[in-house]
Amino acid sequence: MRWQKKLWKLLLSTLYISAFTFGGGFVIITFMKRKFVDELHWINEEEMLDMTVLAQSSTGAIAINSATFVGIRIAGIPGALVATFGCILPSCFIVSLLSYIYRRYKNLSTLQNVLSCLRPAVVALIASAGFTILQLVAFGGSEMGIDNLNLPAIVLFAVALVILRWKKWNPIVVMLLCGVVYLTVCLLSDVIRGDSMKWKKPVSVDVDMGEYHGINAGEN
Repeated sequence: MRWQKKLWKLLLSTLYISAFTFGGGFVIITFMKRKFVDELHWINEEEMLDMTVLAQSSTGAIAINSATFVGIRIAGIPGALVATFGCILPSCFIVSLLSYIYRRYKNLSTLQNVLSCLRPAVVALIASAGFTILQLVAFGGSEMGIDNLNLPAIVLFAVALVILRWKKWNPIVVMLLCGVVYLTVCLLSDVIRGDSMKWKKPVSVDVDMGEYHGINAGEN
């Protein structure tokens, strides 16, 4: 029964998010983060970021991919089916209705004014989602500060932004290259850190009970 209630809540949540989300897949990620991370606490921010990367890397619409990955993480295959259905159903109905209205009344100035008013809000939602993801990448979910800054991630972000914005490379290629570079940096960092720990000399430790020399000072 508890499992069924969770699936039912997942369905209602994705139906609500999909029905009131305007502006594309990146906007829906913001609402998913608020619902499943901040409100329900079913997943954490790092998992949400990983699923966003997977959704962007996979074929198909990022909104549907994100819902599918979130559903899998929350409730396995049944959750994926429920979340995907909940994401698709409102869109099919609303898009069909709006397509009919737009074809019939597209020349009305009122409709054009409504669409113009929605654009700034959509841009703000996308910017909010982007800032949240950038903050998580830059500081790893920790408090914002120089000590917590992930410098390799910031450099990769800047390089990828330049390549995507001005060089017009394929996004999939850029993501794969960033993944390979970052993985290489992490492996090299682990190797260097491991070597430094391996060759680190013992130090002298002075305590109140006496003086003990070596790494295992204080052990009996």
